[in-house]
Amino acid sequence: MELTVYLAGQIHDNWREEIKKKAKERNLSLKFVGPQTDHDRSDNIGEEILGKQPGNFYKDDAASDINNFRTQVLLQKSDVVIALFGEKYKQWNTAMDASTAITLNKPTIIIRPESLIHPLKELSNKANVTVETVDQALDVLQYVFE
Repeated sequence: MELTVYLAGQIHDNWREEIKKKAKERNLSLKFVGPQTDHDRSDNIGEEILGKQPGNFYKDDAASDINNFRTQVLLQKSDVVIALFGEKYKQWNTAMDASTAITLNKPTIIIRPESLIHPLKELSNKANVTVETVDQALDVLQYVFE
């Protein structure tokens, strides 16, 4: 059995590569998908497909439509969603992806530091599992394969 795991979370560091490497070291049969991690590509996709927009609002709106389409397709095809919340970046997209996954009834693991217990309490309550580290999230997935 192979599970497809959607990795929701900020795109400004290499946490996705870390989780992929650790999953491979554990010989977990996981395929990973996630949001567009090329920030410029994500911001400009609306104009790349639809052409120049009349202002920043319309540029962002066009990009959001296409990014949300991509996210919806990949979330629906995923077996599991891992949403990583950190302290360094604003986490609006992560919260949106996690809440969408929960709404779609996707098994969801939230990774968040202790300092975010209070701000994420409602979302954590709706997720299947909330942990503090990538290793703990992988422990949960490893347990599925036992």
